[in-house]
Parts: sequence; C-alpha cells; structure tokens
Amino acid sequence: MEEGGGAPPQALFDAMDKYIGEQAASGAFLDGGGLFGTEDAVNFVVRKGETTRVDGPYAEAKEVVGGWALLQYDTLEEAIAGQQEFAELHAKYWPECEMVATLRQISDQAPEAPDA
Repeated sequence: MEEGGGAPPQALFDAMDKYIGEQAASGAFLDGGGLFGTEDAVNFVVRKGETTRVDGPYAEAKEVVGGWALLQYDTLEEAIAGQQEFAELHAKYWPECEMVATLRQISDQAPEAPDA
C-alpha cells in the first residue's frame, strides 16, 4: 500500500477482527500482524559480493508492505477466495486505500541449486 496513507478507519479494524477470528476458528489463520512504516526500517543490500546497511526513511519508496498473514488452506481455490475476501474488506471499509493484496505459497523445501 502507499506509504503515509494514514491510519485505517475503525470499521476496517472491526471487520478485520471478525475476518481473522473466523479464519482462526476454521484453522486457516496461523499467524499475522501489521508492520510499522519505513521510517525505522533497516535494509541490507547485497550487490556484487558486498553488503551495505541502508536505514530508512526511503524517499524513493512509494509502496510498502503494511502487514502479513500466514494462512493454511486445503486448496488453491480456497486460498484465492480468502485473499479476495481480505481485499474486498479493504475496498468496502477503506475505499480511499490503494493496495495490492498478494497471495504467495510457502515452499516446504529448499530450492535446488542451479547446477543440480
């Protein structure tokens, strides 16, 4: 979502509490939380074999990750439906918000090396 967009309205917090409660009761919600802004963020950039620490704020940052959730579904279709419901709560209760809700699967094994 966009940095500096202000605090979400209480109606969204209430709707999210209900949604998360339902997901937790069904066993789908495993963990999650909101994130602070980038003003206190610390990044480590790796380039050409060297690591550099870069502290916030970041003038070039337009979008930030505002929160995260770890959920477990039985099917991809259920996961997509849950993600759509999450996004629609934001559209309904915070229509001024511009965001992207990304659904990604967690890998349960290490990636193979390219030369394997």
